[in-house]
Amino acid sequence: MSLRTTVSIPVLILAAGLAAPAQAQQSAPDEIVVTAQRENATEVRNGGDAGVLGDKPAEDLPFAIRSFDESLILNQQPLTLGEVLDNDPTVRTTYGFGNAAEQFVIRGFALFGDDVGLNGLYGIAPRQLVAPELYDSVQVLNGASAFLNGAAPGGSSLGGSVNLQLKRAGTTPLTRATLGYSSNAHIGGSFDVARRFGAAGEWGVRVNGAYRDGEVSIDREDRRTQVLGAALDYDGGALRAVLDLAYQEVRIDRLRPKVTIGSAAIPAVPAADANYAQDFSYTEMRDVFGTLALEYDLDDQALLYAKAGARDGREDGIYSGLTVLDAVTGAANGTALVVPRTDNNEALEAGLRVKLGSAITHEINFGGNVNWQTNRNAFDFRYGPGFAGFATNLYAPSQVALPSSTLVGGDLDRPFPIAKNRLLSAFASDTIGLFGDRVLLTGGLRLQAINVRAFNYYNGGQLDTEYDESAITPVAGLVVKPFSALSLYANRIEALQQGAAAPLDPGLVNPGEVLAPRKSVQYELGAKLALGSLLHAGVALYRIERPGEGAVPAAGGLQRFAYVGEQRHRGIEFTLNGEPADGLRVIAGFAVNDAEFDSGLEVAGVPDFAANANIEWDLPFAPGLTLTGRATHTGAQWVDAANTLAIPQWTVFDLGARYVFAAADRPVTLRLTVDNVANRRYWASAFDSFNAALLQGRPRTINASLSVDF
Repeated sequence: MSLRTTVSIPVLILAAGLAAPAQAQQSAPDEIVVTAQRENATEVRNGGDAGVLGDKPAEDLPFAIRSFDESLILNQQPLTLGEVLDNDPTVRTTYGFGNAAEQFVIRGFALFGDDVGLNGLYGIAPRQLVAPELYDSVQVLNGASAFLNGAAPGGSSLGGSVNLQLKRAGTTPLTRATLGYSSNAHIGGSFDVARRFGAAGEWGVRVNGAYRDGEVSIDREDRRTQVLGAALDYDGGALRAVLDLAYQEVRIDRLRPKVTIGSAAIPAVPAADANYAQDFSYTEMRDVFGTLALEYDLDDQALLYAKAGARDGREDGIYSGLTVLDAVTGAANGTALVVPRTDNNEALEAGLRVKLGSAITHEINFGGNVNWQTNRNAFDFRYGPGFAGFATNLYAPSQVALPSSTLVGGDLDRPFPIAKNRLLSAFASDTIGLFGDRVLLTGGLRLQAINVRAFNYYNGGQLDTEYDESAITPVAGLVVKPFSALSLYANRIEALQQGAAAPLDPGLVNPGEVLAPRKSVQYELGAKLALGSLLHAGVALYRIERPGEGAVPAAGGLQRFAYVGEQRHRGIEFTLNGEPADGLRVIAGFAVNDAEFDSGLEVAGVPDFAANANIEWDLPFAPGLTLTGRATHTGAQWVDAANTLAIPQWTVFDLGARYVFAAADRPVTLRLTVDNVANRRYWASAFDSFNAALLQGRPRTINASLSVDF
């Protein structure tokens, strides 16, 4: 696509809005523009769904939690969940498993896409990739959360968790249509409708959807996404109920893959928009999912609740990989892998929350949850004779025909169950409030039971291994409020994780094996300062310890995936958001990480320092116009476990603007953003679950959209 075409599409979108008669802007009431501009403001909510403790403001929790709301998603036009979390200085995004599976690095530990929560339940959100349009908020909780939500089924979320909240009808009617564009030729649209009905507005309906398709800013990488969501809620006073149903389908052709390092040096970064994927590579994912939540007030101080969820997922793909053998020339081996997969997951949680006392208060929670997951998959390694792969080049990739099968596991046409998991837990906690709840002391226990059954790929799916174990994971938290604006907190929490799954690697003697669960311990101290809407600042110091994982020598020159040594992660996090001056909003912060093994080696892929700064400014001399900017910095990262290879630090800048005007008494919003303005080429991440591999950062990307509220 030519530069002229690339630039002309967003210009046409802007021109379509600006072509409205000037008289319409002049005759419309000023309050339409002012109101719309304020409602479009990108905000962060300090607090969120803290699992069994309920939805609480940040100052009442002994944990760090914040929520990015739907205004940020609408304004920044992200294509994936990772692009939403790019706004958080404590989170960095990478890929896992050699395909489009986004995973997130929080406090130096991986959060798999499989372990992203939905409405407080695990296993219900789409795995691998999440399209952001369906969600009202994206909530980030830093640190272990096994007590709050139960153990994550995928075995991650040790350093933090992410919970998605689907959109619901609010008190204000909504009818919005949006047309969007992303370079090079990615075009789409979305709609969002919400209403309340009934004598007292007790019934609410919200329906929203989006469709987008076309080549993105990476050369030849084509993405198609379609989502549809519906929510029906009822608020009868004492009884409240919400039914959420959603559909997501994503297809990516020629995804630019991670680059595995098989050389003695780090290769130079290819052109920012370069794509070294094979033309035969694709991934297609379809998910149907939903939740049902019920709440009943037994009285003013007692709440009975239950929620259930289910997901049916299907994936097909041919994934291409690249291993660089010569860092100077870019000579590489290419591979291919075929993986059909289906998932059937269900989750259920119920509990009772009671608040007692006056001078000394008790908020008591008890209940339980259960999560069932069945995974059916098969694999077909297409590495060619002797697993040699095919010759290609990082800088001048060779396109080849799909290689013949090298190793097949399972039934490719009708995959049988490979893993069946059941996670069961019961919890109880008490939060004691003293001195008018200026001191809050939380203590709790969760009995976790994990049953994991792994089935053999090669003998028709016979049971291979089974793990059935339980443990008690306690939590202790303290919040002290010396004065209303300041909250000091501390916590000690343990996590019981399902064991990590060995990668499907022909160099392993145990590919696909699920290791036994492991415990970890976190200690954290922090403070939160809240000055109304002007400013909210938080600082946290933490230490996390857990068994490490990696490869150890095995028979026949192969390796075995196993627990290896101990990991210790320490760090400092600082976050800041608010509106320090009228019309000036900021989202910023930094994270200092020290992640190492007991051997003294540092954990690969964990930057020693990361920082973000987002700024929005509503220009006082130009009503309706907002300027935006963001800087993202990530420090140097080790690439390999031996700490001999590293990638340098990087910084990228994004710029944008929004303009709101009134046409026929309807607010119209134009948005234009340019990500990675300098089109910097850089290795964004070296984090990988097994191999030494690099993810290249996104090139310059132009986004434009036009929204009309009817």
